[in-house]
Amino acid sequence: MLLTNLEIPDIVNRYKVVAVVGASKNPEKDAHTVPAYLVAHGFTVIPVNPTADTVLGIKAYPTLSALPDELAKMIDIVDVFRPSEELADIASQTAEMKRKTGRPFVFWAQLGIKSEAARDILTRAAVGYVMDYCIRTAHQEYGKA
Repeated sequence: MLLTNLEIPDIVNRYKVVAVVGASKNPEKDAHTVPAYLVAHGFTVIPVNPTADTVLGIKAYPTLSALPDELAKMIDIVDVFRPSEELADIASQTAEMKRKTGRPFVFWAQLGIKSEAARDILTRAAVGYVMDYCIRTAHQEYGKA
């Protein structure tokens, strides 16, 4: 299921709990500044990073699969800051989470990140997706103040 720009305003205004795969502790990286922006604009961010205990002072989890069920049931968006070649695996974890919990509603791959294999996995799992577009930019363009 392709999410078009017409639906993006609805996504950034309706969904507020975001698992950020590849969230970084490095304040110079977009994988740090984008989640920080989301937090500053009222989103709940769940960092996913196998090498960090915390990101932005928030407990991090090593993988989507490692999220406790009660937390996984709250995730609206999986936002990905990992290389395109890792998207299929992350999409598979997302599809499994959707099967188990009914969530997430959206898989969002950041600017420059896309994968046909991930798209196919997400389509089969009925998870909407956005690829090659920054969620911060989308919120700046379409988010309600």
